[in-house]
Amino acid sequence: MKDLWLVASYTFKDLVKRKSFIISNIIILVIMVIGFNVPNLINGIQGDDESFGKTRLTIIDQDNVYEGSLKQLETVDTGYYEITVQENANIDEVKEKINNEEIDEAIVITKEENTIHINYLVKSLSMVTEVPQDIITMLQETYKNMQIAKLNISPEQLMVINTPFDMKLNQTEENEVGGNILAIMLLSIVLFYAIYFYAYQVSTAITTEKTSKIIETLVTSTSPRTIVLGKTLGIGLAGVMQTIILVIVAIVCANVFLTEEMVSAVLDMSNITPMLAIITIVYYILGYSLFALLYALTGSTVAKPEDIQSANGPVAILAVIGFYLSYFTMMNPASELNSFAAIFPISSPFCMPFRVMMGVATTSEILTSLGILIVTILIVAKVSIKIYSSAILNYGSKINFKDIVKMYKSKND
Repeated sequence: MKDLWLVASYTFKDLVKRKSFIISNIIILVIMVIGFNVPNLINGIQGDDESFGKTRLTIIDQDNVYEGSLKQLETVDTGYYEITVQENANIDEVKEKINNEEIDEAIVITKEENTIHINYLVKSLSMVTEVPQDIITMLQETYKNMQIAKLNISPEQLMVINTPFDMKLNQTEENEVGGNILAIMLLSIVLFYAIYFYAYQVSTAITTEKTSKIIETLVTSTSPRTIVLGKTLGIGLAGVMQTIILVIVAIVCANVFLTEEMVSAVLDMSNITPMLAIITIVYYILGYSLFALLYALTGSTVAKPEDIQSANGPVAILAVIGFYLSYFTMMNPASELNSFAAIFPISSPFCMPFRVMMGVATTSEILTSLGILIVTILIVAKVSIKIYSSAILNYGSKINFKDIVKMYKSKND
């Protein structure tokens, strides 16, 4: 245990002292602070101009179809349109204003017999391919209300005509899905990168020490098992430290630079519970352990640092497959594919925590997933340590898959 901690502490200190590690963290933190300040920067540029960033739309009632009732649309806050209404205008002048970018778009309304014609004018059809449905709805509702008002309908009758519809989406599955999908996907991405990139460092560390001949000193003073597990632990601790720092900075930035409305509008954290936090940490540790041991295996088979990327290719593909298997099935968490992703060892670290967050994971599924993942880690650890013991002192050509199988068999003999 003492040797394990010595290797882990040496690896941890060596990693966090590197200029690349320090600079990359500073860059990430600066980008994070700037990112959280983007809404404030936009507001600073916008100032008090409420029309900043909105599409300047002019509506022209050429034949007075609406009898002046369109003027009320100028006060409607659509969030993305600055509407101006004109009773009549020269169409050629309107087109010239659009071409000169004095306005962005225009709607010309005319009437022929019993048909109302709407001509939507834009500078280029490459920017707008169809009339926005929300504008059509506003024009239709305004015209309908104008005609209803002419019929002298009472307010009670008008309320019946305009009865609102309350739409709600439900599912027939026993476990109801909950949680903000955007929050779930963002957290899934963060978890993937935390696991993947820290695990990747194990391969780099092993290959670097191997090529620098430091490994010859290590193997004479401790066992290969201690080296593999110690390096995995040391880099894992550095990863946990970095993740904690980034999470703390993100939380502080969100509270300092964003309003409560902004945060709640994008991320619904109501489903974040202590149990979910514990499950996420457990899967983070196990997921990291699995991929770190796989990368330890590939790192020990490489003779030159420039061969690391090609050797790590198969493991990287496995990680990406696992991530996307969980990521894309989140849109349908009640599906069998999502259930499979939650227990499949290469995808369960990215899928199960957020299946729990959505409220669809059962206790038996969680225990099964953890059991399969732990057994997989033990198998990978056994293979990695045995291959590492045989391959670590190899300074020749890159070891292929056939050589790996031979090494594993020879160690078992």
